[in-house]
Amino acid sequence: MKTDPATLPDDIATLKAMIIARDNALRDHAIEIEHLKLLIAKLRRQQYGHKSEKLDRQIEQLELKLEELQTDEGAAAASSQRARPANASAGRNPLPAHLEREDVVHTPAETMCCECGSAFQILGEDVSEQLELVPARLRVIRHRRVKLACTGCDRIVQAPAPSRPIDRGIPGPGLLANVLVSKFCDHQPLYRQRVRWEREGIALPESTLGDWVGGCAALLTPLVQALRDYVMNGVKVHGDDTPIPVLAPGNGKTKTARLWTYVRDDRPSADTAPPAVWFAYSPDRKGEHPQHHLRSFVGTLQADAYAGFNAAYETGRVQEAACWAHARRKFHELHAVRANAVTEQALGALAQIGYHCSHPLHAQALGGVHALCRRWATGDRQ
Repeated sequence: MKTDPATLPDDIATLKAMIIARDNALRDHAIEIEHLKLLIAKLRRQQYGHKSEKLDRQIEQLELKLEELQTDEGAAAASSQRARPANASAGRNPLPAHLEREDVVHTPAETMCCECGSAFQILGEDVSEQLELVPARLRVIRHRRVKLACTGCDRIVQAPAPSRPIDRGIPGPGLLANVLVSKFCDHQPLYRQRVRWEREGIALPESTLGDWVGGCAALLTPLVQALRDYVMNGVKVHGDDTPIPVLAPGNGKTKTARLWTYVRDDRPSADTAPPAVWFAYSPDRKGEHPQHHLRSFVGTLQADAYAGFNAAYETGRVQEAACWAHARRKFHELHAVRANAVTEQALGALAQIGYHCSHPLHAQALGGVHALCRRWATGDRQ
């Protein structure tokens, strides 16, 4: 909100005090924003170590608070009467080079100098960029198949109908991609998408959108299978699962399902094969799911100590490669609760593995951790 100059006091000391108070308030505002950013970053790091819905909600609330503060800061800057510094955008990141550029040339109205009457010559130009959004447009593509007839023998020819993503369906590939990305990436349910299309004057019932999503799922099934085959044909695969909330119709609550992730990526080991990831969904975390996923895999599986993988290891086809990050986490949690010589030595040895993996200390540290684990397992925790 702009300040009316008529309402300002004439006393210089009072004006100075008002300016100092305003600057202090802006500084405190900026400090609170930075504090929230650091707190959110800290909670996000903890989010992968502790599977807690309460922690997720806390992060969401802090992000909303941060959004409000940044909005207030933007409104204050827009309504401020202070002159904007000439280098205010000096630290701004340049706009991506791949974006389409449109030049709008602004030329002065005068073409002749009013002082001497000479014609102006181009001296140079100042260029500034503005990011603009071109709204998506719906259009109807009419496929007109011309029929040709032979007047001699009454033979008729016509070009074959072009293929469609969904047989006898009206959506084009671009529209289907928009629906899928909106649903699965932007978390826009189909009933909300229906309202969005209604604003465009297009009636697309939820049942129709659901049919499109199901048709795309069937259409992409061979691609998903090919991706799975490629990942499982690797000699080493990274496997893990993450909880996802799923609506449970009838009780107004959500249940916890699982999204299993299998990654083939040996680029750190100088492998030239392209990396890939395959996702699999399951309504629960029963061990039968990873056992089914790994039914054809032969090689090394790097994963946490989830017992559901044990049956795959017992077949002899899959070799276990345990995760040092998970091992360190357990020692760190114990060290935080009750620090002792065993946890301190374990964390030190794991640090040597992490920072000296190519150093001769690697084998020594690895043996030390194994010895500590054996001591811990046998009850020697002093």
